Amino acid sequence: MNTTPPHLHVVRAGQEPAAPEPPSPARLRTAWTADELMAAEFPPPRWAVPGILAEGVSLLAGPPKIGKSWLSLGLALAIAAGGKALDAITVAAGPVLYLALEDTPRRLQTRIRKILGGQTAPRGLTLATTCPALPEGGAQAIAGWLDRHRDARLVVIDVFAKMRGRSPAGMSAYDADYAAISHAKRLADSHGVAVVLVHHVRKAGADDFLTEVSGTNGLAGAADATLVLKRPRGQADAVLHVTGRDVDESQYALRFIPEGGAWCLMDGPAGEYTLGDTRSAIARHVRQNPGSTPKAIADATGLGNDNVKKTCQRMTADRQLWADAAGRYRLPGTPEPTEGVPGVPRVPEPGLTCETTPDLGGHNPGPGVPQPWPPSGDPLANSEKESK
Repeated sequence: MNTTPPHLHVVRAGQEPAAPEPPSPARLRTAWTADELMAAEFPPPRWAVPGILAEGVSLLAGPPKIGKSWLSLGLALAIAAGGKALDAITVAAGPVLYLALEDTPRRLQTRIRKILGGQTAPRGLTLATTCPALPEGGAQAIAGWLDRHRDARLVVIDVFAKMRGRSPAGMSAYDADYAAISHAKRLADSHGVAVVLVHHVRKAGADDFLTEVSGTNGLAGAADATLVLKRPRGQADAVLHVTGRDVDESQYALRFIPEGGAWCLMDGPAGEYTLGDTRSAIARHVRQNPGSTPKAIADATGLGNDNVKKTCQRMTADRQLWADAAGRYRLPGTPEPTEGVPGVPRVPEPGLTCETTPDLGGHNPGPGVPQPWPPSGDPLANSEKESK
């Protein structure tokens, strides 16, 4: 029997050693020409929760005790049974794996009973309270479950810190974070499933919600989407900030129902719920009644007429409202009311100067091409608490 290791090249006595074979040139594994790529047909991404959770890896981050586990467990139950996620978004039914690594079976039973409110528990939800770290057998264990449930729609790892494993010696913090997410990403990509990693945010807040995710930018950089649950100072219990490769950047106002253990999607844009009380009331009224005057707003909301006038003027200066020449208000981006409203001349736009001209990156969009307004961000994001 030949016991020579395959990686050794044997030279017999009296034989000239053979010249080593030149290495084969490296090749790209998969490549298209541009016309081939454009002619290819790819299936659309599979959504666990349309508009919020697509296939791939999503980081769900938030401060401790804000309700991330309630949110992820509620989504898991809704998807496993089919129905409404967040009491508002229709989801297709499919198997779900939920790894509750900080909970006991008794606590899970209590939470599920509260969320279901007497409904039958779905057989499509598999729960586990222990699992090896991803690089130490956890990825193989999850892959085995996914192989047995080919139609799975969601895997939740709560919390990610329990399964990321030890970082290799000598690896930078960024590379270690990127590598940790890559284990979950390979699972998501190979099985076409949404994988949610529940994570934490830093103690210090930031203007950009992505920078609040605990760890380096390698986490958000490797993930396909990042969701950050934050508590605003207005009327919403939380705002879910979402951005990603297949997900449009959005904000969702959520309300937590303690007696039912459920997060519910609130009506209207999240910006309305992060304003002060007075601005929020005005914005909600104007959204439902575009073209309202300050007197009509005051009569409908019960706010003082002078307070409404001053607040509307401030909201217009902050680009949270638009006003026409007759002093009627509407939200940015909504069409002007036409029925029953006499035509009035539009307010002339201020002349462009070096301070007001938008940066077009050296490109002239051409005449007649409208520019977005507001230039960026949520028009209701600039909040200032007003007196009631």
